[in-house]
Formats: sequence, structure tokens, C-alpha cells
Amino acid sequence: MTSSTPRTLLALALGLALAGVAPATFAQPAQAAATEQPATDKAARLNELYAQYWEEMLELNPLAATFQGDSRYNDRLPNFLSEEYREKSRAFTRRWLETVQAVGPEGLEGQDLLSYQIFVRDAKNELEGERFPGWQQPINQFYNFASTAVQLGSGTGAQPFKTVEDYDNWRERASKLPELFDTAIANSRIGVENGVVQPRALMEKVVPQLDALIKDDPEQTLFWRPIETMPESFSAAERERITAEYRTMIEDELMPAYREMRDFVADEYMPHTRETAGLGALPGGDEWYAYNARNSTTTDLSPAEIHQIGLDEVARIHGEMRKVMAEVGFDGTLQEFFEFMKNDPQFQFESEEALLTYYRALEDKVNVHIPKLFSLTPKADFEIRPVEPFRAQSAAGGSYMRPSEDGSRPGIFYVNTYDLPSRQRWDAEDLFLHEAIPGHHFQLALQQELTGLPAFRRFGGETAFTEGWGLYSESLGKDLGLYQDPYNYFGYLQNELWRAIRLVVDTGLHSKGWTREQVIAYMLENSATAETPAISETERYMAIPGQALAYKIGELKIKELRARAEAELGDDFDIREFHAEVLKDGSVPLDVLEGKIERWIEARKG
Repeated sequence: MTSSTPRTLLALALGLALAGVAPATFAQPAQAAATEQPATDKAARLNELYAQYWEEMLELNPLAATFQGDSRYNDRLPNFLSEEYREKSRAFTRRWLETVQAVGPEGLEGQDLLSYQIFVRDAKNELEGERFPGWQQPINQFYNFASTAVQLGSGTGAQPFKTVEDYDNWRERASKLPELFDTAIANSRIGVENGVVQPRALMEKVVPQLDALIKDDPEQTLFWRPIETMPESFSAAERERITAEYRTMIEDELMPAYREMRDFVADEYMPHTRETAGLGALPGGDEWYAYNARNSTTTDLSPAEIHQIGLDEVARIHGEMRKVMAEVGFDGTLQEFFEFMKNDPQFQFESEEALLTYYRALEDKVNVHIPKLFSLTPKADFEIRPVEPFRAQSAAGGSYMRPSEDGSRPGIFYVNTYDLPSRQRWDAEDLFLHEAIPGHHFQLALQQELTGLPAFRRFGGETAFTEGWGLYSESLGKDLGLYQDPYNYFGYLQNELWRAIRLVVDTGLHSKGWTREQVIAYMLENSATAETPAISETERYMAIPGQALAYKIGELKIKELRARAEAELGDDFDIREFHAEVLKDGSVPLDVLEGKIERWIEARKG
């Protein structure tokens, strides 16, 4: 998965780290004239508006700028949880929607039409989502700004620590954290009053997360790491000043704020948490979840329809797995084969370093075959890092952070080494294909390099497309020299199965009243997952309802379009051209993707 971002760009404020944060208000954009004008003039006017929108959004949503490598606002942190900010956000989105619609789509074509359709669609979705009270439950184990702040302030995230100005920027930005934490607590209290509260199982994970970050000695905190790695080029006076300021900041501002949040969660909020697991148990939860499902998949599929698709896919993939069982000569049931795959020592890594070395060796193996399938590839590099220990227990098995725009930070493929016995060797090849090459690194880095597109398309994204492409990339393994071992091919099937299971259990949780325990049991019975990832994944679905639906729905659409192109073009079908066509416009809604592939097929016929 990508380090989870909100699906629509208009909600972007924390780039690759947070969800549910909408942009602030800005000066009234100049209203576009509604009179008829040539399409070329109209397209130019719209591109001017998109550029104006993006620049103003970055200025008042500085974390979005930081996460894309724009350092202009690295000292700023608005209180994006406040009522004032939410009201300004609504006004901002409404105003920009009206401004762009005043220009209208008539006469637009190609990229200009795609940009208009995506902007208007996402703005409308954003406004529709404003009626749901997600702001009343801002803390959980998966999206928790207390953890994100540590990533930023420890130097392991997007916040740079290379110059004296960088250090001063973080000092200024960090000074706003206590107010943000106080607002999260206040919003959570409103949620308690309205019955909009988190499941107990999630909040029980938050307390140890916070405990791990709280230290009496500033030098023992993760916020001290930039001091330990301070560039030697700094003068003695600057080193002394920065060290003293950081010590005071951590001791007198940050740690008290973390302790207050920890005590609030443990002592005040926990007794009000709910035993239910799904969104459907909250006021208006069924409608809320149906919206999430539409938003995540960029389709009009209902939760019931998605649930059935999941059941059908689980049955199909089980059939493919039985073929692997026959190939390796396993005598037993599918469930017994799952247990063998989970527990046999031959599939385990002896150390964290061995796991990381194995992943790093896959890059050369895959790159040999990339030219056969791809003519369009990104310029940016990527690197592999282990997930930081403080968030590893609740993190996914792998995730990807896109590179900075200026090239100063490569893309990062985070590999989770927590509970090492559960990280099976057969799981590595498909995870690499999904998160790195040709999955998220190709799609996200390439999208960012498409300088001819408006910035909101280069840096935004539709989860169904992005994650659908990641899962589709796993299906290319044999063509890329992987899955030669049947057990590794089983790993691909297991991860395809995992995404199919998500359709079943996410809809089960949030629209059918399934319990946390039912979901875990379904996963363990129907796949080769171990208990640790089954629990963390279940709790992830509880924390971000509907997000997990995007993967399989997106993959199925890309596979459907490829099959259609192969059937209609026959010998004229070129897989490299197909992949270039899918990727060249960046992330788009699935109906937009279908339309442009259909046009590509017709053009190739001609």
C-alpha cells in the first residue's frame, strides 16, 4: 500500500501520512467568464486556475508541501482539526468548484478534459463527505498524528534536517503540536457526546504507541535524533543554540502534550469506546460506509455487490492454490497447506538483515526484464528501509512513500520486520512488485514526473487506480523473472487472495455487522496469513472503513481492460504500449481509465 493518502486531492494536507484533512480557505480566485470562448483559450484559463489553486493550497496546507518536497512552508502547521479550519475548507472547496465549473467542459479534449472531469468529480465528492463526522474521532492506531509528528521530527520522514534553517523550521512547526493535540482531545469529547467513538480494540493499541514515545529524558526520545545527526558543518554556536532549544522544546512542550493525550485516551476516552467493530454501528453509519465505498473504488458499486465479488474471487483463487498444492505434491486439505506455508521453517528469514538483503536483491532480478513490458519508466530512484520500531506493530507488511519532487529524497519502500517469523520468504517477491518495481514506484514516481499535467493530478491520486495498479503489478511476476518457485507463486496467489478477502471482510465489518473476531477467523481459515498480520489488518480495516476495497476493484478493472484490448487488437496488441497508456496520465478514476483505454483501442485499430 501507499502510505495512506486521502483519495481526493482536495483533502490533501498530510501528503503520504494522514487522511481526512481538507484544505484551508484562500483569497477569492478570479471568477472565470461564462461566455463562450475557444477551447484552446478555455484550456489555458483552466490550467491557470489549477496552478493558482495548487499554489494557494500548498501555502495554507504546508504539510502537503513538505511531503512533496517543497520546503517553503516547513515551519508552518495549521490547526487542521479546528472548527474554523473545517469551515474554511468547505468554503474553499465550494468556491473553487464553482470557479472551475463556470469555465465548463464544452470543447475540451484529451488531457484538458480529463483534468476538468477529475477536478470537478473530486471536489463534489469532497463536499459530499463533509456531512460525515470523521473529525469527531481523530485518534486511532492507524492514523494518529502523534505518530506522524515523530516521523517528521525524528528525521525519518519528509521533514528535512540538513541546514540550520531546517532545524529552525522544525522547532517552529513543533511548537504548534500541543494546540493540535488539544483540539484532537476536544473533538474526541464531542464524539463521545454524539456516540461517534472508536472501537475499544483500536484505542487499546494507541496507548502503548504513545507510551513508547514518552520519555523523561529528552535525549531518549525519537525527537532527539536530529541532534545526534546534526551536520558537522554547523558552527559551534549554532550547535549549542539548537541543542538547547530542542531540549527545552522536547521537555517543556512535546512530552507534556504527549502525556496529556496518553492520559486522555487511557483514562477518559477508553471507558466510552465501543465493543462494535464496524462503521454501520455509528449514527448514519450505513450511509457513511456506502459513501466511503463509492469514494474508495470510484464506482457506484454497493457494499452488497462488492461483498459478492469478494466471495467469488476467494473461491476462484482457492482453485488456483489447489493447483499449486498438486504441483508441489502436498497431500492434505487447503487449510493444512495454509498451516504448512505459515509455519515451515524453510520459509522464514533468520534475521532482519537477511530479510532486507533478500528484498534488495530482487531489484536487479526484476530490472533485467522491465524493457520487455515497459517503455515508460520513472527517472527517480528508490531505496528499501525497515519500518521504524515505534510504529511497526500496527504497520502493514510493506508501504511506499513517493520521492520528493526536487529529487532530494528517493522513493522509499518500507518493509516491516516486526514479528520476523510471520514475514515469510514466499511473500517477498509479490510485495516487492507491488510496492516498488513496477508497482507504486513506477506509477507514483512517474506521475510526479509528468510535468505537463496540472499539479493537482501529479501529486493527487485515486486509491482504486494507485492500489489497483500495485496489485495488477503483482500479476506480472512470471514475465519479470519471478515466481519460478511454485511456493513464491503461491505467495502471489496468497496476496491476490488477501485483497479478495478484503472485499468480503471490509463489507462484512461495516455493512453486515461482523465482529473483529469474525474477520480474524475468516482470514485465518481462508488464507495462509499468520495471526499477527491478520489482527493488524483487521484493525486497519476498522480504522479506515472502505479503503481496502480499492485494491481488488482497481486490479479487476485493469485486467478487464487489458483482456479487452488483447481480444480486439489481436496481433497488434503491444503490452508496452498498453502499460504506457495506463500510466501516462497519472492516477484517474476507473471510469475515466476505461474511457481512455477504449479510445486507445479504437485508435490502434485505425
